[in-house]
Amino acid sequence: MTQAEKGEAENGKDKEREREREQRGAKRPIVPAAVPESLQEQIQSNFIVVIHPGSATLRLGRATDTLPVGIPHVIARRQRQPGQAACRESWLLRDGLNKPESTEQRQNGLKMVDQAIWSKKMSNGARRIPVSPDQARSYNRQMRPAILDHSSGAKWTNTANHPEFLVGEEALYVNPLDSYNIHWPIRRGQLNLHAGPGGSLTAVLADLEVIWSHAIQKYLEIPLKDLKYYRCILLIPDIYNKQHVKELVNMILMKMGFSGIIVHQESVCATFGSGLSSACIVDVGDQKTSVCCVEDGVSHRNTRLCLAYGGSDVSRCFYWLMQRAGFPYRDCQLTNKLDCLLLQHLKETFCHLDQDISGLQDHEFQIRHPDSPALLYQFRLGDEKLQAPMALFYPATFGIVGQKMTTLQHRSQGDPEDPHDEHYLLATQSKQEQSAKATADRKSMSKPGTYEGDLRGQATDISERIYPQEVELGSSQSDCMISGNDSEEPLSAHMSRKTAISQFEGKALGLDKAILHSIDCCASDDTKKKMYSSILVVGGGLMFHKAQEFLQHRILNKMPPSFRRVVENVEVITRPKDMDPRLIAWKGGAVLACLDTTQELWIYQREWQRFGVRMLRERAAFVW
Repeated sequence: MTQAEKGEAENGKDKEREREREQRGAKRPIVPAAVPESLQEQIQSNFIVVIHPGSATLRLGRATDTLPVGIPHVIARRQRQPGQAACRESWLLRDGLNKPESTEQRQNGLKMVDQAIWSKKMSNGARRIPVSPDQARSYNRQMRPAILDHSSGAKWTNTANHPEFLVGEEALYVNPLDSYNIHWPIRRGQLNLHAGPGGSLTAVLADLEVIWSHAIQKYLEIPLKDLKYYRCILLIPDIYNKQHVKELVNMILMKMGFSGIIVHQESVCATFGSGLSSACIVDVGDQKTSVCCVEDGVSHRNTRLCLAYGGSDVSRCFYWLMQRAGFPYRDCQLTNKLDCLLLQHLKETFCHLDQDISGLQDHEFQIRHPDSPALLYQFRLGDEKLQAPMALFYPATFGIVGQKMTTLQHRSQGDPEDPHDEHYLLATQSKQEQSAKATADRKSMSKPGTYEGDLRGQATDISERIYPQEVELGSSQSDCMISGNDSEEPLSAHMSRKTAISQFEGKALGLDKAILHSIDCCASDDTKKKMYSSILVVGGGLMFHKAQEFLQHRILNKMPPSFRRVVENVEVITRPKDMDPRLIAWKGGAVLACLDTTQELWIYQREWQRFGVRMLRERAAFVW
């Protein structure tokens, strides 16, 4: 047989083998072979969906999209038995507002706000003259609405076909007379678990799956059967619940059917999205505010802090202040979803943090509700527009009593599927130290005065790396209490530390104090200097006129004197590269999808099936 004939026979055998593989159902490559290599990277990013689930808004899109799609993160589910009392989870209302102490606390907070407004001079050097709500009230109470049109043009969502569920904007515009339950699956940045209907973990996960699947089909135009060709990047809060993250990953891979996933923290993604290597990230959302220091792509565990207030609390506070000033729209109800949308719009339109805007001003707004005429209201406002956003710095003004207002990073409860967790590392830590010490002793006996110090140092360093300290707390200056090894500290010390933590978590820290506390919990002075010179504000809760200058002034005035001398400039960044601060974290997730180093972070469906939550410990880009 000639050489050419041998070659042809070999080729024939190869083709037969390929045909056999295809018949056996061998895995075909996702990217077609015909695509030139230069285009493959682009195609891979195009097949990655970035999901950023917020308390009020869900943002998602392909990694190659310039901007994500944003929809209200809410679902309306049809009641199984019509006639039952509808379960409608509220948006602006929350627990702790109607306690006997709420009114007094609100008034005390407002006094502190007024004192702060008066103490800060205007840019011309003069003191600001306060405006009493009585001055606006007499004018506003006389105002009656003008009818612009007998039909508002707004319509209720059409439910004639009795759809099982409605998502986003359609859910907000469901007629209250229709038999639908309204659910917000995420509240204050965490899964919205409660004792009422639809409040179980299974129900909340089912709501999330429906909302996300609907958005992917409708806005990204990806059929659900094709998700096996796509991967997902999921953004999670800095202070996360391990059990909830595990369930979300399981839902995305096993139920929705994505082929792979990367989970990353919002704060780190915010640094990617803004192009900063290190920053103190201040994420002011609709329901919660989280603060955390990120250095070179790592969120420092001890600096994480989550405050249980955000933009919706400012909207509710603004409504209370407008009521004191005789708000002319007297039918406004915080239980009505459309009135909540109106109040949010009024806050975004009128509120500011500019000391130079003072005195009474005339304003107007329109109300266009379904089945009602379009109305035009005119009214006057004074200091209310500045007082409402300042409540973020004096949260007593929100009037929330008896609620946990500050959350720190706690040790997890443990998971039977993840045996080598921090509890295991903690239990074996002393043994490692003992073995390291024994080795050091042996070596020091053979070579006196040599290795002992080094090895002890190494052992301590290893133990610190494996088990980062659980939490630091205290005032924003220096009196941080650091948790140690639970198993070795005396019971009394352990109890006093727990009491201190619960007292700290009961306090509502102002935004500026939370930032100072977070930076103060950084390990070294160099890191602290770095953070003071790069404070990045993201999220939609602080998008007020002059917010950047206001926050910068507060930080400069309250930072420790020792740092005031050495930090060259305190810089607060609210719009990096002129980007919308609400989209920065999502944009960072899209950047993450395009990085070469990301390739080793993917958790694939078959790996998750086999190893489960252990894959997160193995592959997560943060300490799981």
